[in-house]
Amino acid sequence: MTSPVVDASVPDPQPAHVECPHCGDRGEKALKGSRISLAVLSVAFAIILAVPGPSAAGDAADAARAYRNDHEQEIIGEFREFLALPNVASDLADMDRNAAWITRKLGEYGFETSVWRAGGAPYVFAEKRVDGAGSTLLIYAHFDGQPVAPEEWASPPWEPTLRDGMVETGGQVIRWDSVDGNYDPEWRIFARSAGDDKAPVIALMAALDGLEAAGIEPSVNIKLLLDGEEEAGSPTLAAVLQAHGQKLDTDLMLFCDGPMHQSRRRQLVFGVRGSMTVDLTTYGAIRPLHSGHYGNWAPNPTDALVRLLAAMKGPDGEVIVPGFADAARPITAAERAAIDGMPDIDAELKAELALGRTEGGGERIESLMLRPAIIVKGLQAGAVGSQSSNVIRPTATASLNVRLVPDQKPAAVMESLERFFENQGFHIVHSEPSPDLLQRHDRVLRVDGRPGAYPGFRSRLDGPEAQRLVRILDDIDGQATLLTPTMGGSLPVYLFERALDAPIILLPVANHDNNQHGRDENLRLQNLWDAIEVYASVLAEFGNDE
Repeated sequence: MTSPVVDASVPDPQPAHVECPHCGDRGEKALKGSRISLAVLSVAFAIILAVPGPSAAGDAADAARAYRNDHEQEIIGEFREFLALPNVASDLADMDRNAAWITRKLGEYGFETSVWRAGGAPYVFAEKRVDGAGSTLLIYAHFDGQPVAPEEWASPPWEPTLRDGMVETGGQVIRWDSVDGNYDPEWRIFARSAGDDKAPVIALMAALDGLEAAGIEPSVNIKLLLDGEEEAGSPTLAAVLQAHGQKLDTDLMLFCDGPMHQSRRRQLVFGVRGSMTVDLTTYGAIRPLHSGHYGNWAPNPTDALVRLLAAMKGPDGEVIVPGFADAARPITAAERAAIDGMPDIDAELKAELALGRTEGGGERIESLMLRPAIIVKGLQAGAVGSQSSNVIRPTATASLNVRLVPDQKPAAVMESLERFFENQGFHIVHSEPSPDLLQRHDRVLRVDGRPGAYPGFRSRLDGPEAQRLVRILDDIDGQATLLTPTMGGSLPVYLFERALDAPIILLPVANHDNNQHGRDENLRLQNLWDAIEVYASVLAEFGNDE
């Protein structure tokens, strides 16, 4: 592995400034001071008129809300500027431009920043010490996004577009220059990484502005670790943590990634599933064959692959591979109680997605996320429709996404899969087979486990830090915060679990229907506004609620 190197000299691309019609250029220090002075008057006036809030967390949320209400144009302008930077992790030059944008912006807020790298995309580390703070909060987010197929998008993926609803339901484009004043909170910004996962950076900066405008000092020292390669599996994160993990000492780590609960209720998440990708290839003749002349005689690798995939699951979608889930951690009584206390959104979600049925034998979605899964991500065996041809192809390939839960080890899961394939009559290979090998075996299956597999993670729902966090969030508006045992997606939390002596809790901010990883990714504006208030409350109160 390449030796980690600290590189704090990322070239500054100097992206174009976005002019705020109310406040001028956000990037200029002098104007920022003027903006804060005006904001102090605005917030003070709002506080005079307002009924006193029920708690300090509520006061911080009120201050953030008042600031946001006066500065929506500016906040959105910064978000647009950030989203306009292409951010696929494999393009290191683009990721350096993103890192430079982040370090410059955070420097305006008094953070000391550096860029860490270990042979891949950059990681941005930032720290802000607060006089008198006895606790430290470490916040993780990532600023890279999934690769895009621009032809599939309704608008260019790195040209942020405002719409009044989802593309799938006919949402119409709203010209940026037509907005005079505040934005409808149900409008959405469409761009790659709008929902996954640039929003936390913008929300955090706005939260700090809101606290400063109201004269509220953060109660914690703040550390940030922003990942530039999460969507690529964070391949160099282990080396980065080995070199710099001691600088991440904290009392609590917040993983700010992932979608909110489908009910739109505020939530904390205490686990993620692990992930591994497995490619399977079946073989037929060594050259394409005319389907009429050779059909019913030459084995079709597509047929063999489809039968194999179907054999892995039962009628309700449950994985029936022997040994696959033997090591999976059972669901605890506390986790079951937390699920029972959540709103049941299965029927609503089924209608939203136009599903005629669901899998899992009627078990609700939050419970099924605690179980491991195998998903066929894609199948390649020739073309379809007008592009299809009357040919039996030499090979067929499928990609499996295997979602793991705690205590399942990727290597052991792979062993259970390969035993199953062998019991289905396949000879297993891990490289391209020769014609001689193909001729000596009835069925040949190439199995390729891609690098970057990692296990799942779950933490306690009742730890003292979790209880403090719940009290703070509940005090924002008096509404109970949902406690979700695990999220269905995957994050490299296990590496931090090994490196840190601190609890780790997920604090998602994006809307559940944000199309993350796919076309027309988006963020509902109310989710951004809510995130600003949540961050302000946590920063203001976590160190005081011990």
